[in-house]
Amino acid sequence: MSTTGTETPTGILVLADGSVFYGRGTGAQGMTTAELCFNTAMTGHQEMLADPSYAGQVICFTFPHIGNVGANEEDEEAASDPARKAAVGMVSRADITPPASWRATSTFDEWLRTRGIIGLTGVDTRALTRHIREHGMPMCAIAHDPNGQFDLDALKAAAAGATPMEGRELAADVTRASEDSWTQAGWSISEGYATGPEEGPHVVVLDYGVKANILRLLADAGARVSVVPGSTSADSVLAHKPDGILVSNGPGDPSATGEYALATLKTLIDSDLPILGICLGHQMLALAIGAKTIKMAQGHHGANHPVKNHESGQVEIVSMNHGFAVDGSSLPANAEETFVSLFDGTNCGFKLTDKPVQAVQHHPEASPGPQDSFGVFKRFVASLKTPAEA
Repeated sequence: MSTTGTETPTGILVLADGSVFYGRGTGAQGMTTAELCFNTAMTGHQEMLADPSYAGQVICFTFPHIGNVGANEEDEEAASDPARKAAVGMVSRADITPPASWRATSTFDEWLRTRGIIGLTGVDTRALTRHIREHGMPMCAIAHDPNGQFDLDALKAAAAGATPMEGRELAADVTRASEDSWTQAGWSISEGYATGPEEGPHVVVLDYGVKANILRLLADAGARVSVVPGSTSADSVLAHKPDGILVSNGPGDPSATGEYALATLKTLIDSDLPILGICLGHQMLALAIGAKTIKMAQGHHGANHPVKNHESGQVEIVSMNHGFAVDGSSLPANAEETFVSLFDGTNCGFKLTDKPVQAVQHHPEASPGPQDSFGVFKRFVASLKTPAEA
């Protein structure tokens, strides 16, 4: 932001390398440190910031305008109270505009305040995005003070000393505290959210920060859904007598979460029950079968990513949000690559040839994003057999 006249910056972003970006503060006040990433989606800013996978991160929006659709409770992506600890900050080029959508129940800046998200507007987001593309996702400090009082040296020290994402276990912060059933299904403009079925295949979801729309689409596909904390043991999961298991998305380093989750996942894989993994779940299932994960330089964050479906030969445009990836070359012989990114060739999905296990790196539930991959849920639920059918 280039200040003019007597305007005093009320917001600031400081990167670990000492780079400083001034702007106008909005949303919550205070200071926090996090990893900075950019997202290329043009809409769905509320859903992005409410996605638990963004816990411990600040999002720089490459689309310059924000706020014109406001915020509302129907677009909530946190599936539990702990999951509301998602993104901690946002950066945009233009100031937040008043809502112009009939669905809005609050302004976007009001919603930011209620979620404790520090906002910064008036920033040259093109320059910031180029910085991330060239140097990777940095740790940063973001602050908002209506009086514009900032201790620059302290902020630089905070950014430089912030704990990097590698090795961080964040799923425990956003998982639910206890198991529960989920009954909300898909949304329509005239009816709102439908109610899931009372009968049908039973899917148990291991919650590492699951997005609500994953659960809605499972219910929409005909599944009865139970959700359990990510720390739940394999015996407790199997005690629910599920017909299938979903390993959810979530934040942080999969290797760190895997320290307590991999033993559970290995037992569940050995149970021969159908398993579907999404994003962090994809990465941890890969670790459980002996593959490796890697930290990406800038990650994949957007609602416009092309992936090639090797099974159908089709290209799907999908929503993505991940800073770690499965090393496709490390997949064992019994794992077939099913999806690959057409941006950089990274692995975006696999299935086992000797077990009913499949996983995708992208977010087939969108929210925000295109609906090309909704079929992932339909095919998974359709493949499940209830005890009466087995």
